[in-house]
Amino acid sequence: MQVIFYIFIFFFSIQILYYFFIFGRFSFTNTTIKKSSFPAISLLICARNEAENLSTNLPLFINQDYPNFELVLVNDSSSDDTLEIMEEFQEKYPELIKIINVQENEKFWGNKKYALTLGIKGAKHEHLLFSDADCKPVSKMWIQEMSSQFSENTSIILGYGAYDKIKNSFLNKLIRFETLMTAIQYFSYAKIGLPYMGVGRNLSYTKTLFFNANGFSNHMHLKSGDDDLFINKNATSQNYALQFTKNSFTTSIPKTSIKKWVLQKRRHVSTATHYKLIHKILLSLYFISQLSFWVSAILLFSFTFLWKIVLGIVLFRIGIVYLIIAKSAQKLSEKDLVIWTPFLEIFLILIQLFIFIKNLVSKPTHW
Repeated sequence: MQVIFYIFIFFFSIQILYYFFIFGRFSFTNTTIKKSSFPAISLLICARNEAENLSTNLPLFINQDYPNFELVLVNDSSSDDTLEIMEEFQEKYPELIKIINVQENEKFWGNKKYALTLGIKGAKHEHLLFSDADCKPVSKMWIQEMSSQFSENTSIILGYGAYDKIKNSFLNKLIRFETLMTAIQYFSYAKIGLPYMGVGRNLSYTKTLFFNANGFSNHMHLKSGDDDLFINKNATSQNYALQFTKNSFTTSIPKTSIKKWVLQKRRHVSTATHYKLIHKILLSLYFISQLSFWVSAILLFSFTFLWKIVLGIVLFRIGIVYLIIAKSAQKLSEKDLVIWTPFLEIFLILIQLFIFIKNLVSKPTHW
């Protein structure tokens, strides 16, 4: 038990370092709306079989309070009425909406990156803003607040994409908690000069950056990663900004079955193996330290080994986690999740462990 206690102390120390020196950088800082000339924006939404979501959400994108933007709708070989819905909106707003109709391509079948590339090529403005058909901006100021972070040296804006709240649903809390923790991580790493991902639900960058990087060519063979891998490969310590004011958020419809959500997360996690080495080390060490902390704590409690000391350390760690997550959740409008933190954290660790093992055994299927 003495060895397990030392292991427990070691991983506790690593966890505290992460929360104080990395995650705390985001929790205790604020963002502001910069004075900007508000550059012309091409807003891109790529959709595959999203007719219903487009009917509901497109008006929220169309009615943005922004002086100069176009809406580029990319139909990615849909088999439903997606194209027809796009054309109906284009008839109403011919000056605003441009449609890129992507036909099935045997070489790139089912690859969103191919469709997005055609959309980017068809966009007329330098500054690009991305979202999804099942997303909606939380306010009419969304484009304005995201674009306000652009400057002469800034070519990437990382935003926050939340999920809708469903009352009395533990799965919904778990999905939103995972989204919150992911946001805390990518915002925090960006704060220390190590940006490693963004989310395609709310992300912005320039055409110049895209074409200078040869688009998605380095990872076109991977069907996932049009957002996180692109940022991982092209964000530097100086070419990005963060935006997390409340009017800059988007929200999406969450999965309602754990099977579908786990499959979605398996696809996302599969791209992480292609991150830069430093990012893989830091992300892996955080998960390993989380898992090892709780496993060693449970073992020590089981044998009542120095249980009072162990309990004190566990409670101290829970207090630190509460503090950091509470501050971040307040920024990201997820305050209702804070009280559930210890339970959600343990459930999330177990699911992440399952996903890691499952992905080792078989590759996830892709959209």
